[in-house]
Amino acid sequence: MASSGTIAASEGTRGPAAARVDWVDYAKGICIVMVVMMHSVLGVELAAGETGFMHVLVAFAKPFRMPDFFLISGLFLPLVIDRDWRTYLDRKVVHFAYFYVVWVTIQFGFKAPAFAAETSWRDAGLLYLESFIEPFGTLWFIYLLPIFFAVTKLTRRIPAPAIWLVAAALETARITIGWTAIDEFCARFVYFYSGYLFAPYVFALSDRARSHPALALVALASWALVNAGLVAFGASEWKIVSLVLGFAGACAIITSGTLLARAHWCNFLRFCGEHSLVIYLAFFLPMAATRTLLLRTGIIHDIGTVSLIVTIVGVLGSLAIWPIALRLHADFLFERPDAFWIAPKKAGPVLQAAE
Repeated sequence: MASSGTIAASEGTRGPAAARVDWVDYAKGICIVMVVMMHSVLGVELAAGETGFMHVLVAFAKPFRMPDFFLISGLFLPLVIDRDWRTYLDRKVVHFAYFYVVWVTIQFGFKAPAFAAETSWRDAGLLYLESFIEPFGTLWFIYLLPIFFAVTKLTRRIPAPAIWLVAAALETARITIGWTAIDEFCARFVYFYSGYLFAPYVFALSDRARSHPALALVALASWALVNAGLVAFGASEWKIVSLVLGFAGACAIITSGTLLARAHWCNFLRFCGEHSLVIYLAFFLPMAATRTLLLRTGIIHDIGTVSLIVTIVGVLGSLAIWPIALRLHADFLFERPDAFWIAPKKAGPVLQAAE
């Protein structure tokens, strides 16, 4: 069935080629592009000391950019949560932990000389070790995701409404102790758990949008106006309001993905969604290189245009790194080697890298 194909892809398992849920890939594509955009735009603006027109788009997406990503991440969990612990940990914890270790080492390797120049190589080494406690750079999402999967399975015997209410209360509490794993867990777990808990309603929403596209477009336009207005007035950061906007935005992305899938438009977004983990792992390399080149040369003066170019190169560059790595036999960058599986794989061809 289509959903199981998506699960297999998200776990990096091997199995027969299976259909994917089209709107999920579109929605994931929108999400990952927004994530790259956020890091690209804010990085350029910080380095340049000024903002550009892209800042408006980043601000508009802030209330829902990560909530929708986490909600979609929990969407297919009901189909696999009953697996034995060994298989579950392999697919949902070890899988992401492997890529975190590989890519935090790569990212740190690029930044270590600068860290050492500011302090010492000893301090740089300690900072690397600290990255396994405090998520490093852009990789906090895949650091947190295995924790979400483990907590959800561990709490299965607790009534789901109680878990959801506690998760919602944690988001509203705005807990900030300075440890990213805890702060982001409190802020994001409610969305992941909602994807798991309310999956049938999410699919029903998608079906309704596919059946009534005109009504869906009206709803999207209304949501966009409300979201933009609340962001402009600063109300999007208020307690409760942020929670509502997170869910409303997630529903909007799901609806948008469904309408794009229905019309077969913007297939590039679908491709990005199919390879969202590849983009997430690798985009920092082309993003940082392009930002440095454009700002140092000054060939483009408009910061908004620089931010847009950096975003585009971040997405396209990461997608280019994947086939190059495979040609250079560096498959381990995007495919988990046999030695790092703790449960048997499914027989058959590899579906796709790191997904």
